[in-house]
Parts: sequence; structure tokens; C-alpha cells
Amino acid sequence: MPPSMDAARPEQDIHPMFDAPAPVPGAPRHHDGDPRRTGVDVQPQVGTDPELFRRAYYDDLTGLPNRFHLQHAVTELMRRGGCAFTLAFVDLDGFKQINDHYGHAVGDEILIRVAGRLNGCLPSGSFLARIGGDEFVILLDGATDRMADVETALRRLKEPMLADGHEIFTSASIGISLYPGHGQDFETLRRNADLAMYRVKSDRKGAIAVFDGAMRSAAAARTEAEQRLRSALRDRRFLCAYQPKVDIHTHRTVGVEVLLRWRDEAGVIQGPGEFIALAVELGMIDDITRMVLDETVAAVADIDAVFGEGTTISLNVAAKQAGDIGFMTDFVGDLADTGLAERFMIEFTEEAFFVKSALQAHVLPMLRQIGAKVSIDDFGVGYSSLSALADLTADELKIDRSFISDIHRRPRSQIILKAIESLGHALDMTVIAEGLESIEELTYLAGATKIRHAQGYYFSKPVPLEDFAVSRTSYSIGRSSSPLRSTSPMRLAGARGHR
Repeated sequence: MPPSMDAARPEQDIHPMFDAPAPVPGAPRHHDGDPRRTGVDVQPQVGTDPELFRRAYYDDLTGLPNRFHLQHAVTELMRRGGCAFTLAFVDLDGFKQINDHYGHAVGDEILIRVAGRLNGCLPSGSFLARIGGDEFVILLDGATDRMADVETALRRLKEPMLADGHEIFTSASIGISLYPGHGQDFETLRRNADLAMYRVKSDRKGAIAVFDGAMRSAAAARTEAEQRLRSALRDRRFLCAYQPKVDIHTHRTVGVEVLLRWRDEAGVIQGPGEFIALAVELGMIDDITRMVLDETVAAVADIDAVFGEGTTISLNVAAKQAGDIGFMTDFVGDLADTGLAERFMIEFTEEAFFVKSALQAHVLPMLRQIGAKVSIDDFGVGYSSLSALADLTADELKIDRSFISDIHRRPRSQIILKAIESLGHALDMTVIAEGLESIEELTYLAGATKIRHAQGYYFSKPVPLEDFAVSRTSYSIGRSSSPLRSTSPMRLAGARGHR
């Protein structure tokens, strides 16, 4: 059986020998059929003190072997040769949220229970370690396919756990590397299993992936993109692009949204799909958002010259930031310090409103207090019930472009659109149609709905201020010669809220 949680408790008689994690061909067996472990002397490293040995080779919280122990186990298997094995990296999904919500004592209890569950379901001859935080590693011997064993472990981890009177649901993302095919040393196997695990994290979570060569290439590309992004932030190679919000009846600007672009090393402008998600993941989005605020405030006079004095300016805040009280408190303070807070509309995605409870409870009141307005961006993509809108306090509701595209020939979407529009207006929100790209869509909105405002490539794609004619503050519908119209609209792929 895998090392039990009690096996390394201080009261146990621990001999300072490292146990090989898997059966060795020809090794003697206990009477119960389990392989008798073959020790490798580690006395030179830890001396004869059992407590020193325990601290060196075992995790204090769970009693499982630690990272150092695991590395020796893998190295010993390789040294003996002729033994294929599977290395499975297990990373709990959402563990930080458990710690944040229930406290670290409950988090520790969950880690102990996870160790117990894994310990109880793994087959004889396997080896289980906790290598830090919410990460565990399973070592399975033999050349046969061990996917069934890993799937069993994942199923057990998805079953609810009781901790301090709370029923808590967990899951895990698991990455697998195989010896000898995926590496000839511990570090390579570890890195490749880690890559597989992160592939699961980025794709769907709560699943299993086996390493393949494409993951290494993707990781290399990601590392390069990360370095380029950090350089761009350092060298301030980001620029603000502006997209007007237009009254579809008077054809005049009613607001403008600030959207971020990246000018790469070759001078090519990259859309947000190239960097926003990575910036969020790397924790760089906070610095980028502050930079956008600073540059927008510095450009207010030019914005007024282009779009009209007093034009409302919309800024995006990522869903992850919306639930970060520390960041949002600083951001609201910075916005208040500009003396222009009443000019700004802060856009949060639907996800932020319905998932981040801190937004409703703490962030929105702070924004109201300084006079800033609030917008629900990309509404409709989160599959929230329309009745949930009644609980929200926002000034603007932006209907996602997926409902607006070809709306003139999609009867079912027309029904949904009118329902969202009616409820938004009943709640005293300004309703905006996002992603307007054709005269047919515009004609339908103007004639069949009460929606007055729209935004999209039909009027203008997001461009730097200098690309707008300073005197243009109104838009001639259908005139392809207008500098504010894109004669061949092109969608820019991007993260939600950062078009």
C-alpha cells in the first residue's frame, strides 16, 4: 500500500532508511503479499536522529513523504533499471478559494482528508507524496497502463468532504508523465507531468492529461510570450484605442470605451486575444489596468475634442480583479484622486457580477460613493437567469454581440433580445447593443426595438485618438466614406471585456 498518513508520525519507530517506492523484481514479500521495501541508506544525510529523518523526508501536515523523499524514490527506481513507472501530478482545483472562504484550518483539514483518500484508493506497490501546497504526486510502478488507477483517484477526490461541519466539494487536475518515454531523470519527468497538469488547468480542470511533445512546444511559446509581455509593460508598448457608443437614432456619440492594444517589437498592433488572458494569469493585469487609467486621464482633453465635451468614458476591469478587494480599493482611490470619477463608467463582465459576491457587497458601493457609473458587459454569455438582473445595481447593460449578430434573421434571438431589453429598461439601465456590424442589424434595432445605443465595427473599430478626425462627433449611417466606419469589418479575437 502507499505510505500511510500514520507511518511517519513522531510516535512511530522510524528507522533512518529510505524505502524504495515500488517493488523490485525478485524482492522478498510480506506474508500479506505486499512487496517488502528495499531500503537505501540515507544516514550520511540525516545521521541517526529519527526526528531529523522525519523532518527531512516527510510532510508535517499529512505525514506523507515529501518532495525530497519523492525525488529519491524516483532516482532509485531509475538507478535499478528495467522498471517502467507512471508519475501523476495532482493539483487541487479551487483550493485557494476554500482557504479564503473557510479559513486555513479547514484548508489543512481538507489536505489531510485528500491524503487519506488517495492513500486508501491506490494499489499496492504505489507511492504517494505531498510536495507542497495543494500538490500531491502519485508514483505507480509497472509498464502496464495505470490510467484506471489515476481515474479512480480522481473520482474519489470529486466526492464531497466534511470539514468543520461544512460539506466541501473538491476536484483536481492531474498531469501524467511516463518513464522512460517522457524523461530520463526526475526533473524532466516532473516538468513534463507539470506541463500536462497545467494543460488540464487551462482547458477544463477536473480531468487528466498525459504529457506529449506538443505540450513542451506550447510551454516554450508561452514562456516566450510571457517574456515579451513583461518587456512590453516595462517599455510601455501598450496603447489605448477608443470605440464610440452611438445613439442609433440621432447618430451622435453618447460615450466611448477605452480598449487596450499591444504594439509588438515589430510595430504590429496586437489585439487583446494575444495578451489579456496571459496578463490576468501572470498577475500583470493590475499594473496594466492602472496604466490604462493613467493614460486615459491624461487624454481627457483630447477625448473631449474628438467625441464631445463631457463624453462618458468606459474602462474595463477583469472579473478576477473585481473580486480582489485590495486591488479594487486602490483602483477606486486612484480614480477618486483624478477628480474626474463622474466622467467614468467601469465595465464588469456578467461573470464578475454573478460569481464575485465581493463586487456587489463592497466594490459597487465604493464606486457609487465617488460618482462613477457601472456597466454590465457582455450580458447573456454567462447563462444567468433574467430574474437575477433584479438583484444588480448598474447604470448600463451591454447585450453581448452573440445576440446582435444577424439579429434581423434570427427570430429566437429577437425574442431573447427584447426580453433583456425590456427588463434592463424596467430597472432603469441604459441598454447598449454590442458588436453591431451591418446596416441590416442597425435597421432591425432602430425599427423593432427600443434600444437606442449601439457599439461596433459598423460605426468604428477601436482606434487611437489620432486616427479620428477631431471635428467628427456624429456618424453618418451607411456612409462608407466616413473615417469612423470600417468598410471591411474584421473581428478582433479577445478576452471578454477587452475587445
